Amino acid sequence: MRGLKDKNVLVTGASSGIGKAIATRFAAEGAHVAVNYYKGEEEANDTIKQMRAASLAAGIAAGSLKDMTVQGDVSKEEDVSTMFEQVISTFGGLDILINNAGMQIQGASHEIPLAQFDKMIDINMRGAFLCARKAIAHFLTCGGGIIVNDSSVHELIPRPEYVGYTMSKSGLRGMTRTLALEYARDNIRINSFAPGATLTPINPWKDDPQRKADIESHIPMGRSGTPEEMAAVAAFLASDDAAYITGQTLFVDGGLTLFPSFRTPWTG
Repeated sequence: MRGLKDKNVLVTGASSGIGKAIATRFAAEGAHVAVNYYKGEEEANDTIKQMRAASLAAGIAAGSLKDMTVQGDVSKEEDVSTMFEQVISTFGGLDILINNAGMQIQGASHEIPLAQFDKMIDINMRGAFLCARKAIAHFLTCGGGIIVNDSSVHELIPRPEYVGYTMSKSGLRGMTRTLALEYARDNIRINSFAPGATLTPINPWKDDPQRKADIESHIPMGRSGTPEEMAAVAAFLASDDAAYITGQTLFVDGGLTLFPSFRTPWTG
């Protein structure tokens, strides 16, 4: 995609799932990628290996791209500050932030332990904002930049027993739109992509054939998405091909947001 070669990119939560696929895709596009992780240094190092293999497969000379792992809890301001200092110092700047780090819990809304609820809000919403504000502060000093947020169909579709997750992703939508409007004149573009059901470790149903089939029965396209399909959209939104797009959420859901229960026309 146009405009990604030699860009400096930070992907949060990039040690597994969609974040890992995003880091790999950017490396294949010729970008220098920093892999943030909270726990799982070994998994983060595996992302680096996968990135290097992908760039080689894309015809990029070995050693020509910079990469790094950077540990940090995105919900903690001091960790975020240190992470950005390390990435900017090592790469010489930052052009693109991918706010991917997140978590989800499930349970009856009146029974969810508040500690778990608070942790999810802290990571999914506060963490995204802490990273965005650091990125924007840097972008304002260097002529602009790009932020892509990993949201969810649940920023739009309510789901019982997912109240905290739905709230956090709805908040992310509001943050995306507000920051995009606020900084549009500063050459800073901010968008989100919203995955539907995706085959990642955060979704244990992917290994349960019966549950997977039930979930996919509600998807108009009849299948789950892959991390690579989500990564392709993240790369597009960060590329020059999306140069006139800001403040938007691009749903990547196989049609899940199209009211699938209406797929069969009513009769009578």
